[in-house]
Amino acid sequence: MKIYAGVTDQGWFDFLRAQPGIDEVNFWQPSGRSRSISFHQGDLFLFKLHRNERTKARLDGPDLISGGGVIASFSVLPISWAWETFAIKNGAPSYAEMRRQLVHRRLRRRIPDDPHADFHIGCIILTQPFFLEDADWFPVPDWSASIETYKSYDSETQAGRHLWDSVQRAWQQTPAFDLMQQAYRVEEERARYGRETTIQPRLGQSAFRVLVADAYKRSCAITEEHTLPALEAAHIKPYGDSGPHAVYNGLLLRSDIHRLFDKGYITVTPELRIEVSRRIRDEFENGRYYYPFDGHKLHHLPVDPADHPWRELLIWHNEKIFKG
Repeated sequence: MKIYAGVTDQGWFDFLRAQPGIDEVNFWQPSGRSRSISFHQGDLFLFKLHRNERTKARLDGPDLISGGGVIASFSVLPISWAWETFAIKNGAPSYAEMRRQLVHRRLRRRIPDDPHADFHIGCIILTQPFFLEDADWFPVPDWSASIETYKSYDSETQAGRHLWDSVQRAWQQTPAFDLMQQAYRVEEERARYGRETTIQPRLGQSAFRVLVADAYKRSCAITEEHTLPALEAAHIKPYGDSGPHAVYNGLLLRSDIHRLFDKGYITVTPELRIEVSRRIRDEFENGRYYYPFDGHKLHHLPVDPADHPWRELLIWHNEKIFKG
């Protein structure tokens, strides 16, 4: 397992720590140029606070870890879509404030500002975030003041093991999202099988939306529409009916197709074929646009077969929701 320590703004941290029930956060980066970054789902990302007067007063000013989360994914998103998806989980009270903070950091990096631009930002999407009380912050090993973004550690190295042990001690003081049970499982699998494993991220609605969009390459599975603001992540089996926030329970659909899918006027068969209900014609005396999709196979599927729509979930939608 890899552990990342990322330089974290104190205001971002304090704002999120004050929010009750935060189950996922967007740790954003001012530039959307970091498309080559490859974070692995289930690794840890820790918050390393900027040095300031508050941290210097602690332990003679070491670099401190104040919290963290489990990596769900990394994505490059338009700022408007990031705000629409995560809202205050971006670490700001409003879109205007989030944009102000980003523009400030972009200008420091000599990235010119266009007040009308929907610029792209890097998004490290974290689930199961935890925010430690000040007394539980702990030093990060082998840190250099020249690091501007993040540093990675391998939990099998001495420094990485020290960091992992410190995280587990912190979790004992700040239980959240059953992370200690996950830590026990990781240690048990290491001892039993002699191999590394990762933490299982618990996806929320926002992470689900981003992962489904990226899995389907930001293109509607039925219409091939790829205008991102028009696309939505649909649950095959709704979360309220015990459907999981998981890519295999999702389809990326254009907004009107999504509504018809949720209302049962469109479905996808277990053979991954589109079926359009005749009740569109009967009830609305229309539907000419939708019937040409009937009988066609889905245009896009995720690269990973494990993320393909699960047959059992499609059967549920066909039997419980579809107006055949």
